Amino acid sequence: MPVMSTLLQPATGNVRAPHYLPATPQTVLWGRLPCEADAAVLTIEPGEEVTIDTISHEGIHEDQGRDPAAFFAGFGVERHQVLDDAVLLAASDVARDPAHDGPHVVTGPIHVRGARPGDLLKMTLIEAIPRVPYGIISNRHSKGALPQEYPLGSDNVSVFATVEEHDGTQFGTLPLVPGGPRSVRFALNPFLGIMGVAVAGDEHPHSVPPGSHGGNIDINLLTVGNSLYLPVQVAGALAYVGDPHFAQGDGEVALTAMEASLRVTVRFDVIPQAEAEAQFGTVRGPLAETPDFLVPTGLDVDLDEALRECVRAAIALIHARYGMDRTLAYAYLSAATDFNISQVVDIVSGVHARIRKSDFGPR
Repeated sequence: MPVMSTLLQPATGNVRAPHYLPATPQTVLWGRLPCEADAAVLTIEPGEEVTIDTISHEGIHEDQGRDPAAFFAGFGVERHQVLDDAVLLAASDVARDPAHDGPHVVTGPIHVRGARPGDLLKMTLIEAIPRVPYGIISNRHSKGALPQEYPLGSDNVSVFATVEEHDGTQFGTLPLVPGGPRSVRFALNPFLGIMGVAVAGDEHPHSVPPGSHGGNIDINLLTVGNSLYLPVQVAGALAYVGDPHFAQGDGEVALTAMEASLRVTVRFDVIPQAEAEAQFGTVRGPLAETPDFLVPTGLDVDLDEALRECVRAAIALIHARYGMDRTLAYAYLSAATDFNISQVVDIVSGVHARIRKSDFGPR
């Protein structure tokens, strides 16, 4: 079992930002997402950074015993390598109905002063540090891309993945066969599966399906240095993060990726409505950006319709940002842009496009 020199327990280790938000029963929701009626757990100015502890949902569920210390002990993890905030949350009375609520733990909401409906909230991942040296990839019955085929047996499956270092680079590792000596290793690319803003009204959205509010979008491009833009729906935005991943392939086919807790630092910027429309046109749902790509999205319960929505969003974005004729933009997308399946396992499927900014020259 790999051992990290410093386990990132709550309020220990490096805290990069001037604001620190731990994950406690008072600062998280479990299985639901924030709405307008929720009180903020932190208030910040636009442009400020917040260091946030996130808790992975794997290891704390009822079907895993709701006892992470005992659950991970089954994989040889000693108690001191299990996060105290995960143990506290699992033992707490934080409201969650396993039959009707989602699995995810989200930290927040954060009020960003001055954010108003019509604006965009820009959330940039500044830092993402693993809090533990292991994670879980799960497959549950009636879930995933092959819900009638896997798991092969009667029980749900929790696959234990370790973090190992080779030549100064960290990798996730899995055995080729259970208990076998040979393993496969894959690159770690930590990111947040959930980044979102609160919805209007007093009903908390389910944590699984993503939407115009963001939420469980599972776009693996949203690693350190990259940003997500979301249409603000309520005053102050009431932003939140969760569903930390160490790694994920496009599709996330088994149900989850390599799920494990992260300490993240996020910068929150407000893009006023007029400026947002000048940069991107009318943004109706999640829009990501990297140094190289603009990344519009499409979301729908039908994967084909999610693709069509993404294509429409991409045409509208190119037309608004670069003034390109829509018919020519459609042709350009066919010739030069990759459309990737974000995930197919969250009730609402996601597709994202990667539009190369360099193709359009300096702006």
